[in-house]
Amino acid sequence: QVQLVESGGGLVQAGGSLRLSCAASGITFSDYSMGWFRQTPGKEREFLALITWRTGFIDVADSVKGRFTISGDNAKNTVYLQMNRLKPEDTAVYYCACNNGWAGRMPTTFGSWGQGTQVTVSS
Repeated sequence: QVQLVESGGGLVQAGGSLRLSCAASGITFSDYSMGWFRQTPGKEREFLALITWRTGFIDVADSVKGRFTISGDNAKNTVYLQMNRLKPEDTAVYYCACNNGWAGRMPTTFGSWGQGTQVTVSS
């Protein structure tokens, strides 16, 4: 059974940094694509970044490029989202997702999701 557990969310001041972690179990990590999304009430889930281990492909949304970085540790089955220069508009619930093989920017291309972690950026 696939399980994704996010951690690292919290309250931070504008301009600060956070690193989110997503620990995966029940999968062969190297076969999967891992992604990060975020969502605020009343809005659709927004793509942030993804990494496909098998090909080394990394994709980052233009809206966060230069501030957010996705990385991972294959040995720990963990993917990270480093978030720098945070802004109040980055406030959201952040979700980790995975899919066996390829995945893209649409949430529907991911088969499994974590429970989410709240990030709040104060002005």
